[in-house]
Amino acid sequence: MKHKCPIGNVCVNTEGGHFCWPNYRHHIALLIPLGTGLAVAILIFVAMGVWVWRKLKNIKERKMKQIFFKRNGGLLLQQQISSYAARLLLELTLFKIEELEKATDKFSENRILGKGGLGTVYKGMSSDGRIVAVKKANIIDVSQVAQFINEVFILAQINHRNIVKLFGCCLETEVPLHVYEYVSNGTLSNHLHDKSNISTISWENRLRIAAEIAGALAYLHSSATTAIFHRDIKSSNILLDQNYKAVISDFGLSRSVSIDKTHLTTLVGGTFGYLDPEYFQSGQLNDKSDVYAFGVVLAEILTGQKAISSGRDDMGLASWFRLAEAVVLEGKEEEIFAVAKLAKICLKINARKRPTMKEVAAELDQLRKTKEIPGHQESFAWSGPM
Repeated sequence: MKHKCPIGNVCVNTEGGHFCWPNYRHHIALLIPLGTGLAVAILIFVAMGVWVWRKLKNIKERKMKQIFFKRNGGLLLQQQISSYAARLLLELTLFKIEELEKATDKFSENRILGKGGLGTVYKGMSSDGRIVAVKKANIIDVSQVAQFINEVFILAQINHRNIVKLFGCCLETEVPLHVYEYVSNGTLSNHLHDKSNISTISWENRLRIAAEIAGALAYLHSSATTAIFHRDIKSSNILLDQNYKAVISDFGLSRSVSIDKTHLTTLVGGTFGYLDPEYFQSGQLNDKSDVYAFGVVLAEILTGQKAISSGRDDMGLASWFRLAEAVVLEGKEEEIFAVAKLAKICLKINARKRPTMKEVAAELDQLRKTKEIPGHQESFAWSGPM
């Protein structure tokens, strides 16, 4: 008797009957292409999912960068670029965050040069091989954005060997980033005040540092395209390189003033201990406010004392120095007295009785020239008002 089994099964005859045995090879042969097709479909689906995810991630990142760019003052910077200083600003680089992450090993703690109330500075290497200092703000608000863009705009106008050079900035991150030249030897404050870094700065170098700071401030006040008042001169904002060359930094509070203006009314800004008393009372900012702050720095250079110290019964260095008779250092007595006299005049309470930075710089340069003449003993004297 002939029995029939479904196609693909094997018919097995038995005594008195039969049974159908599945042909697994046939089923497997059918399943292989089906499984392969399913696997390919899954792979295509996963690949499309990854592509869509990356696309959405990139769109989100671009949107966030645009939001950060606007929030960090990008539109304000673009307005400045369209102004008279466009050529200068166009020389700055708008860095990508990826480049700065690579330069600083993703802002590694091992790259930290210093921390302050407003931000952290990292050492890095840019793609063109330059050693740079990357300043990353701690937090950002509207007032800090204005300071950030203000510093970019002001430093773009300046080209002076004793003023820090700004290479560019990054605006596409949660907080803005400045990229400066790297100045290798810390701050003047470190060398004058840190117990772990007892200063070995010679009198020769102290005198030269004072002259370099004065010359840079005189340039800002008198020779820049528009007069610039720094507003935050202090020893911690003076950087030193390996040869102890002085470099003024931190221009966030600085202000540009047109030639026809002798002063500017502002909210009082600066650092306690260096703040001009007259400016503090009136809010009337002028170039003599920087002169006063420089006088405090000059007193620090002469004495090694901090601007504010509990050891003076809360009397600031400026007040203490005005009452001091003399300061003894390794220099010649007449040089010490000359610089001390100049510092006291810079610290006059009445701003009109202070010299200009141009006059201060000229006096210090003259003292250094006199010092370099062998056997010259002529006493150095300020010829301005007392």
